[in-house]
Amino acid sequence: MHYFIGSLGHFLIIAAFVSALVSAYGYFRSVQSTEIADKDSWMRFARIAFWVHGGSALGVVATLFTIINRGYFEYHYAYSHSSTVLPVYYQISAFWEGQEGSFLLWIFWNVILGFVLIRTNKFWEAPVMAIFAIVQGFLLSMILGVVLFNLKIGSSPFILLRDAMDAPIFKTSPDFIPEDGSGLNPLLQNYWMVIHPPTLFLGFATTLIPFAYCIAGLWLGKFKEWIRPALPWSLFSAVVLGVGILMGGYWAYETLNFGGYWNWDPVENAVYVPWLVLIAAIHTMIAFKKSTTALKSAIILAVSAFLLIVYSTFLTRSGILGDSSVHSFTDLGLSGQLLVYLLAFVLGALFLIIRSWKKLESDEQEVSTYSREFWIFMGATVLCLMGFQVIIPTSIPVWNALVGLVGIDSNMAPPVDQVEYYTQYQLWGGVLIALLSGTGQFFWWNKMDKTKLKDALLLPIVLTLAITAAIIILFKVQNITYILVLTAGTYSIIANAKILLNRWKTNINLSGGAISHIGIAMMLLGVLFSSGYSKIVSLNQTGLVWSKEFPDEVNQKNLLLFQNEDRQMGEYSLNYKGTRKRIEGFPGYVNIHDINQINETQAIAGVDLSSDEEVVFHQGDTLTLITPETSYFEIAYTKEETSFDLYPTVQINEKMNMTVFSPDIKRKLGFDLYTHVRTFPDPDQETDWSETEIITTQLDEPFFVNDFVATLEKVQRVTELDGLTLGEGDVAIKADIRVKGSDRDYLAEPYYIIKDNQAGLLSDIIHDLGVKLTITEIDPKSNSFKIGVNKTQKDWVILEAVEKPMINVLWIGTLVMVIGFIIAITRRYGEFVKMKEKGLES
Repeated sequence: MHYFIGSLGHFLIIAAFVSALVSAYGYFRSVQSTEIADKDSWMRFARIAFWVHGGSALGVVATLFTIINRGYFEYHYAYSHSSTVLPVYYQISAFWEGQEGSFLLWIFWNVILGFVLIRTNKFWEAPVMAIFAIVQGFLLSMILGVVLFNLKIGSSPFILLRDAMDAPIFKTSPDFIPEDGSGLNPLLQNYWMVIHPPTLFLGFATTLIPFAYCIAGLWLGKFKEWIRPALPWSLFSAVVLGVGILMGGYWAYETLNFGGYWNWDPVENAVYVPWLVLIAAIHTMIAFKKSTTALKSAIILAVSAFLLIVYSTFLTRSGILGDSSVHSFTDLGLSGQLLVYLLAFVLGALFLIIRSWKKLESDEQEVSTYSREFWIFMGATVLCLMGFQVIIPTSIPVWNALVGLVGIDSNMAPPVDQVEYYTQYQLWGGVLIALLSGTGQFFWWNKMDKTKLKDALLLPIVLTLAITAAIIILFKVQNITYILVLTAGTYSIIANAKILLNRWKTNINLSGGAISHIGIAMMLLGVLFSSGYSKIVSLNQTGLVWSKEFPDEVNQKNLLLFQNEDRQMGEYSLNYKGTRKRIEGFPGYVNIHDINQINETQAIAGVDLSSDEEVVFHQGDTLTLITPETSYFEIAYTKEETSFDLYPTVQINEKMNMTVFSPDIKRKLGFDLYTHVRTFPDPDQETDWSETEIITTQLDEPFFVNDFVATLEKVQRVTELDGLTLGEGDVAIKADIRVKGSDRDYLAEPYYIIKDNQAGLLSDIIHDLGVKLTITEIDPKSNSFKIGVNKTQKDWVILEAVEKPMINVLWIGTLVMVIGFIIAITRRYGEFVKMKEKGLES
């Protein structure tokens, strides 16, 4: 039992929690102090406390990962999320699979960001870091794992398995340690799950910075000064959070079999809404630099973005979405604690806003339709309305729970078809945003009136109509909604491209907004075509029903492929080659029947394993399997002169009783060919062989085996046989029978054995061809041999193939958006540095 490391981890959590509160108190006293000496003294004290807090928090992270990495399965967290077969990169995923680990990831990023803030802005350090330290205390309390007066505070990641599970084994053997853990959820065994959660939680953490600056400004009475240092961080937060969300979409596209990248799952919605509000906040913060009208909006939206992150945390971790989301965490008994913190942040922010409201500057004059402020407010309003449209239905389970507390039985249910419900409204929001982002840019850079506006918009509108008409004809777009989305997206790209060209001639640093808007418009078009015009190409046109037990959709939209048999699928010829595995040190994939698995992670090579005609492993070598739970179905595609292989997968996790299918994707310039297996034979099902067919043959005489040409090449006596001891009078004869498959030769080696004056037959099976060969009789006089042939149904899969047109426009648009944000961040941070050098920022 490794007691020390768990005790150390728990001590570090307490140290980090206490030092966060001490730091918050020190920074608070520094803000409140009127004497410079006292202010500096408290500042140094608070800074030291935060460094202690940061070191302790990083120590907790290192301690928990050590427990996972070294397989200390006496700890509940390691047992629940890891196993001995997980490679290091999936152990990283296991770290944040549980609630406690994900809170630690959030805490880790806040520590790093806190260190950066301490070094970059001395004037704002005390009030901003006071808020940072308070939030850190809140997050750390979620993993404290202590009970005070029968009140549970947090859930510790260092709890022992025997304390978390009421298993009989611990009553008889308290020090029992399982040999292995439950393992990582198969859905998370993907490289995107190594990088997506850290990116997303960095986005969560960064929303705290504009919130902290805003609250600090209200606290100090610096009602407008907070915007300059907060704006670069807001842009950084928006791009990181946006990329994190899209990484999750790409993970779903590559891993899940629903064939998309966004399913409007409540947990997805809970992160999407804060991003929309944050984007709206950024635009109002930018507008405030030109007009005080946007100050109140900027404050409300900057605060709301962070509060919505806290609310999304409550939604996903309280267990309240357990019946409506596949992504939510189970309730660890922390829902009340989460709700208390959410209310505390909301009430604290409301108090400061209400107290300062009358002091906030605001223009009295009406905003003109031909002003930049009008178009920014319109855009921010649309973004917020889009957010409300998503968050209100997503929060229905919360409403049911709240009214249930006062005895009212609410049966409201979230939308049944989430994709259709949310998409029908969000598409129109996307259209409005595209139109506003295209037109609003002209007001941003030029003073406009009716005449100038007409002149500025004439060329973009003409080009938009011409290009849209061509696309409508080329792609046969007939749906009126799709036509409007196409027109709006095209217009946004062209209008912003015109602004971009003008800025390129003067100052490229001013082009961040235009580039970002182009990227978002490209994403809108990518979503339109990849989702609206995806085409199932695996339609069953044979007239056969694969199984009466399958739903009609599976029988109608999927193809049945038998191993080594060609089947036509539109322009493609498909051939299922069989099941494959990955092994360390071997490039590519290995036929599952060419290896003999000896334990969970190792196998023995049954034949020489070659790559590019070079033997990599010899028969009898010990092999190490890569992700042994995963099997790959090799599907060969041929179209005219081109050919390629796809390897959709299945992961069978017996410990979790989960079977997870994942697709493989052939990426082309104009579309993706998305292929996944719907079902395959049960590997544990007993093989049903046909009656034996006897074939009489001689050496080098061809004969047919299940429509394949076979030849008895050699018959020889052997003196050794694995698993059988041969006596002096015993005889063992081995036959080499070569069978020519469609793309390779197979060698079967059946044995004819005479032991203790009794004949024994040892068959050999060629799984890829579905045949079993046996030497049933040897006639030395005629030098002939009788071969018994048994046939069985060949291995098969049922697969679905879908073409996703123009989906690369979505991913390229994401990259363009990121580039635009980077340019904008660089510019805004440069402005902050210049003001700092002039002494206008401390």
